[in-house]
Amino acid sequence: MISRLGANIAGVIFILVLIWLLAPFASVPAGHRGVMTTFGNPSNEVLSEGIHFRIPIAQTLNLVNVSIQKGEVEGDAASRDLQTVHTRVALNYHIRPESAVAVFRDLGNEPGERIIIPSVQEAVKAVTARFTAEELIAKRTEIRDQIVMLLKERLSRHGIVVDEFSIVNFNFSKSFNDAIEAKTTAEQLKLKAERDLQRIEVEARQKVTQAKAEAEALAAQRQQVTPELIRLREMENQRMAIEKWDGRLPNVSGGAVPFVNIK
Repeated sequence: MISRLGANIAGVIFILVLIWLLAPFASVPAGHRGVMTTFGNPSNEVLSEGIHFRIPIAQTLNLVNVSIQKGEVEGDAASRDLQTVHTRVALNYHIRPESAVAVFRDLGNEPGERIIIPSVQEAVKAVTARFTAEELIAKRTEIRDQIVMLLKERLSRHGIVVDEFSIVNFNFSKSFNDAIEAKTTAEQLKLKAERDLQRIEVEARQKVTQAKAEAEALAAQRQQVTPELIRLREMENQRMAIEKWDGRLPNVSGGAVPFVNIK
């Protein structure tokens, strides 16, 4: 009895393992599409998310990621003035769901290695060659837009959509970086000298204006001086002197007392 029970349990386990190995159902998770192959030959039908029936052993469900993915690419290029430029760019992309079969069949389900990285490197080199090294720094947005245009044109043919593209870094040789730094320093010194000269010119004009105003004021005062005004000022000075006199005569040694005629 016990041996029969053990045999039954073993039989059940064997059946479960066999069902698991020969599962007639397969599922497509979120963010993916399925491509069913029969003995390695892919069908033309794109399977959506969910559970799908398959023929055990004969058919295999292959998953294609259609969610947004991110990749970074580095490479060397040359500017229009033959400066070596090391670039690092970032790309967000996704595969069009309806193109899942084409990506699986034509790109071996490896779009990053097969087409995206080479396309990014080629686009960066092509656009970088149109600009000088200084323009690559100053016209970053324009350069990015041109690279994106080339990428969209090439990748769309393979069912790949460009979502976002950004230039992480442009790096130049040490000699070029030193030259840029020296040029920036010279421009800053030139601007400072120009500002100082403008300040000196403004201060000089202010002094000239102030001196002119003072001269005009003195000339106006001289024109206002008349003999009557001079006599009036003398009388005012005499009156102020009398008001300040305390009534005592000054002491004079070795001489006569000053005569004061008082009526």
